[in-house]
Amino acid sequence: MKNDKERQSGDERQDALWQKPISRRDMLKMAGIGGAGLLLGGLATGGVLGAAGRLGAAEASSTFAEAGEAVEFYGSHQAGVATPAQDFICFAAFDLTTDDVNSVRRLFQKWTEAAAAMTGGVMIGDVNDNLNMPPSDTGEAAGLAPSKTTITFGVGPSFFDGRFGLAGKRPAALPDLPPFSGDELREEWTGGDIGVQVCANDMQIAFHAIRNLARIARGKAVLRWTQEGFQRSAQADPAGATPRNLMGFKDGTVNPDVRDEKTMNEVVWAQSSDGADWMSGGTYMVVRRIRIRVEVWDRSTLGDQEATFGRHRGSGAPLGSRSETDPVDLEAKDGKGEPLIPMNAHVRLARGDGTLRILRRSYSYSSGLDKKTGQLDAGLLFISYQRDIGKQFIPMQQRLASDRLNEYIVHNGSAVFACFPGVREGGYIGDTLL
Repeated sequence: MKNDKERQSGDERQDALWQKPISRRDMLKMAGIGGAGLLLGGLATGGVLGAAGRLGAAEASSTFAEAGEAVEFYGSHQAGVATPAQDFICFAAFDLTTDDVNSVRRLFQKWTEAAAAMTGGVMIGDVNDNLNMPPSDTGEAAGLAPSKTTITFGVGPSFFDGRFGLAGKRPAALPDLPPFSGDELREEWTGGDIGVQVCANDMQIAFHAIRNLARIARGKAVLRWTQEGFQRSAQADPAGATPRNLMGFKDGTVNPDVRDEKTMNEVVWAQSSDGADWMSGGTYMVVRRIRIRVEVWDRSTLGDQEATFGRHRGSGAPLGSRSETDPVDLEAKDGKGEPLIPMNAHVRLARGDGTLRILRRSYSYSSGLDKKTGQLDAGLLFISYQRDIGKQFIPMQQRLASDRLNEYIVHNGSAVFACFPGVREGGYIGDTLL
């Protein structure tokens, strides 16, 4: 067995490999030119997938981008926030096992290189054809198109607990969440020093990203919890209508227009005037694992279900309206003079006076059978982005304390993260903070 000194030396050699500047020749090696690598995928497929095997990494990435398969990793904002939601998600929270800020910095540098490669459809590292070394990429995504993969990174409140000398850098917009009505939080789905959201149009590719990030983090961070999720695929719904949750209702109808820069700056993107300059261009993420009591819901009448949401199930329109995007008329009355949209309906309480807005990016999940209850462990992985959690999400969630929907759901997971601004080429995730 290796002693501590030998292990440390090995880690330093691995660090050196990751910190080495990547030349064009290195990029070609990463694509497997002259060896197996991505060429295996090119032998069996044509078109874009075949191109990954026949071309070098730079050429393959460019080809994928031209075909609309790759989402640019570098930019003023991180991808995965305003990006159209992909079919699948693999979310992971990590806990750091080091108290050395330089180790954290090196980890973020490695993760940046790996994320840029994976989102471009390129294998990680340059040790993938050496029979005497473990491959630097686990290989299950070799030859596959990047499937519009996005990888979004953030740090939680515990990141600022003093271990790294950053306690004074914690933004006021990243508070700990207070207890909410309906919370039954469980440790195995709560918290984390770092949050990583991977979205892709292929689950194997999304899993590949989390697996490799965890592998790269060895000795510096460990997985705390993970959750996979899905929504209707683009193939099943080419029109790209609003997805439906596992209760059968459309989810995300009132999202702000991500193409409107003014709205995004007001609702989602942190500004330098907010008090944390290093977060300018970033955003704050809330993640809630919401279990749906599907067996109870399935025994409810359609009338009760629609009254619970305040919307028609089929069209998604507010009760009394015809179109999903019709304004919510909270003053409308039924034939008996009662509010057409019940006072405890979800849409009424979530909307409030309309001044509080968030950007939702939620996915359904199914984690098999809960052996304690014999019921399905299925529900919603709720993710929202906002400029200030304390001013937007918390008051909105507190308003939902009397939500009729609470009869059918329970929140058993929760975490918040400050998602960094976008990465400039040559930089790394978190470089504005570290």
